[in-house]
Amino acid sequence: MLTNRQEKILKWIVEAYIKDAKPIGSNMICKRLKCSSATVRNEMSALEEMGLLEKTHTSSGRIPSEKGYRYYVDHLMELKKMNAEEMLKLQIIFHNQQLALSDCIEKSLQLISDMTSYTTIVLGSSSHENLLKQIEVVPIDDANVIVIIVTDKGHVEHKNIHLDGVELEEIKKTVGLINTLITGTPIDEVSTKLEYEIKPIIGKYVSQHEQIYNAFYHVFSDFTSQNINIVGKNNMLKQPEFSNIDKIREIFNKLDDKNILSKIEEDDDNNINVYIGKENNIDDDMTVIKTHFKTDQDEGTIAIVGPKRMEYDRVLGLLEFIKENIER
Repeated sequence: MLTNRQEKILKWIVEAYIKDAKPIGSNMICKRLKCSSATVRNEMSALEEMGLLEKTHTSSGRIPSEKGYRYYVDHLMELKKMNAEEMLKLQIIFHNQQLALSDCIEKSLQLISDMTSYTTIVLGSSSHENLLKQIEVVPIDDANVIVIIVTDKGHVEHKNIHLDGVELEEIKKTVGLINTLITGTPIDEVSTKLEYEIKPIIGKYVSQHEQIYNAFYHVFSDFTSQNINIVGKNNMLKQPEFSNIDKIREIFNKLDDKNILSKIEEDDDNNINVYIGKENNIDDDMTVIKTHFKTDQDEGTIAIVGPKRMEYDRVLGLLEFIKENIER
């Protein structure tokens, strides 16, 4: 159990280190507490013995440990209110009636990434949980059609495909086969079913089958691969903790690995959760702050990723605002 003075010292050190990324000496604390440097050094030593602070090799000052950040988030942090400019920019996105929900989420996370210099990630609901309800085609001209994919949860995706010299009737026959044979299939299994169930028989009914089959195969492959969207990955380069080229290469490789990123969704609830260092599934030197969202049409996870030296009070407020607007 920390004393009131120890909590003040820990809070100041965490917030000062988040701001400047420099180890904190006793002088700054002495001025704020108006007490002797010996008293402050003793308190800092006690916090170090408790595992809440740690020394660096290059300075006599202290920095927060992983345990120190956790204590700060759980007991000392006060949420920072968004300023009027930030709130207005985000409200403009969510009040734009012409944007689909997925576009609102992507644009708002792009804005947050720009505001904070952190990386943002959105993971749509698992493709395995979305079943194919039907597909439709809408002709644009003689060579282009829009393919519309509808899932059982009301999620709608559309994609332009170019089929030069292919008759519309042939395309409609293919759509009919897909709707008849593989409706109810999980989206991430549709490409496999196209390969093994549609491809062997499509040639019997559709004369221009090869070009049409390839186009539809790519449509479903693209739909499945859109499950994870990363914004602001290069912001990692702005963090002094990641100036080492080997470290940033390691982080970039992890952010490119969908198997690693998909673990962000695991063991999640409807709260905003903070995973510091070893608590997250990406990297011990990073923090992941994430929340799950759910609407009538869609659900997924949004996450903000950065160094352990993250503006927790600000990020939590921003993420809470985004979540409320998505679900509204």
